[in-house]
Amino acid sequence: MGQKITIKIAEQEYVMNAPTPRDEEDIRLAASIINKKINGFIAKYPGRNMVDILSFVALNESISSISLQRKCNDIKDEAEELQRNIENYINDIKK
Repeated sequence: MGQKITIKIAEQEYVMNAPTPRDEEDIRLAASIINKKINGFIAKYPGRNMVDILSFVALNESISSISLQRKCNDIKDEAEELQRNIENYINDIKK
């Protein structure tokens, strides 16, 4: 069932359901990271409205996500190539 938790992002409170303690930890960590990025952009771009700041945070997080996705795909491709090399090596030994 989970537990209802309250997080605060940009001075707004949100009630969320955390199905497991791990999920609660992840949600709280995500909120903390978002708030730090918000504060960083507020300091970097004083006078900008919150919509602009949140747009910068969303763009920054999306770029990070895309970068990590690409790195994961590269690692997966390398692992598959290593697997093929190992299988070829073992097949050569058996001959």
